Amino acid sequence: MNVHAPILQHASVSEALNKWLSHDRPMLIDGRWEMAASGRTFDVHDPATGARIAAVAEGDAADVDRAVKAARRAFETGPWPRMTPSDRGRLIHRIGDLILEHADTLATIEALDNGKPKTVARAADVTLSADMFHYMSGWATKIEGRTIPISALAAPGMELVSMTRKEAIGVVGQIIPWNFPLLMAAWKVAPALATGCTVVLKVAEETPLSALWLGQLLLDAGLPDGVVNIVTGFGETAGAALAGHPGVDKVAFTGSTEVGKLIVQAASKDLKKVSLELGGKSPNIVLGDADLDLTIAGAANSIFFNHGQCCNAGARLYVHDSIYDRVVEGVAQVAGQIRLGHGLDEGTEMGPLVSSVQYDRVRGFLQAGRDEGAEFMFRQDQAPEGGYFVAPTVLTNTNPQMKVVREEIFGPVLVATPFKELDDALIAEANNSVYGLAAGVWSRDTGRALSVANRLRAGTVWINCYHVFDAALPFGGYKQSGWGREMGEAVLANYLETKAVTMRIG
Repeated sequence: MNVHAPILQHASVSEALNKWLSHDRPMLIDGRWEMAASGRTFDVHDPATGARIAAVAEGDAADVDRAVKAARRAFETGPWPRMTPSDRGRLIHRIGDLILEHADTLATIEALDNGKPKTVARAADVTLSADMFHYMSGWATKIEGRTIPISALAAPGMELVSMTRKEAIGVVGQIIPWNFPLLMAAWKVAPALATGCTVVLKVAEETPLSALWLGQLLLDAGLPDGVVNIVTGFGETAGAALAGHPGVDKVAFTGSTEVGKLIVQAASKDLKKVSLELGGKSPNIVLGDADLDLTIAGAANSIFFNHGQCCNAGARLYVHDSIYDRVVEGVAQVAGQIRLGHGLDEGTEMGPLVSSVQYDRVRGFLQAGRDEGAEFMFRQDQAPEGGYFVAPTVLTNTNPQMKVVREEIFGPVLVATPFKELDDALIAEANNSVYGLAAGVWSRDTGRALSVANRLRAGTVWINCYHVFDAALPFGGYKQSGWGREMGEAVLANYLETKAVTMRIG
């Protein structure tokens, strides 16, 4: 293992974290920290500066194979399948406690690795990750079957009892994105553990560090060897190997719709189960009677939170023409006041995009919008130098045929459109997308807002609010936004098989 000189001098980076980052970071396989079989590593960079902050093992198919075999042993012959539900629940709850104990370090890692403000990471990513483990710990003892009265033909006098059992699906391959690295790991790992599955978690190559710190917390909590394995590497190698591995019973993926389709193709070779949480281009509808102060702040937050790198971002804003100018000008004013900077700097409200690839992608969309005739109602050009910063941007004079309106940008770019009537045409336009992940409705008339929400083809609809998440609320999408749900009781179905048992008792 190589040791590098500490390079991080920021006051938020503790001596312990700096020391941790100065060593090549291995993968967690079968309860041990292992470098890649090939010996290769890859660098991780701070997107606010472009500086290298760590080197991580570059796992590939050989390492995935080791991890899957470890997960299989843990599922079939280790102590995990013999652990009582209550003991499993206590262990999962302990993981949540440890996340809170390490909250400052985890938030610092997210700011360095992803670019988001540390204050946001501490309040949202870390807190919600702990909540997920705490909430799922309670489900470990509540996974139940049913007794079912049947009418099957039987011999005279024969008495039958039929029941169902809910059983862990087995070894789960989980692949997570870079926009909420710790939180996406929690969304995946916690319910899999609650159901009794074992896991191979492949983390995003852009942001592997918080999941590796979480891996140590899993060990500290007492998780048996091999129950959770964490592989670092690239999607086209490690990710593809995991999705197609014959020893994996189920693949759970969060990421782009494009990659989700590749996951389905890989999993189809042996028909393994698949759940997908994919992209979005969510409509945000503002009716003429909306509370303007509430709506302007909410609409801005819906698209600019987390640098716009949210699959459920309110990217398409539809505003009644009677208040259109005031709402759009208000959102543009909010955008102009957002302070861009390094995620560790006090006062930063928006950090950089995660990588040069994402930076080029978003700037490409902005150029496409300009070429197609969109007007930049507001664009801040004074972004910090040296990192992947794109200022929050509002586009007007758009139409449904424009690329910026049709496609997911995954950046802080809002497209705004006025409407005259709340009619079938508006609802049709809001639903005119291959996606169906989320939507927003803003109105003082809650009955009318609920009526609109009921007509929107989206897995989550927020009324007079946005980006409200809770471990108890299911989250997922219609259409090409995915298969299945994350969080809540609904997520358990992703990791369970149903077995019917019929027994003659007389």
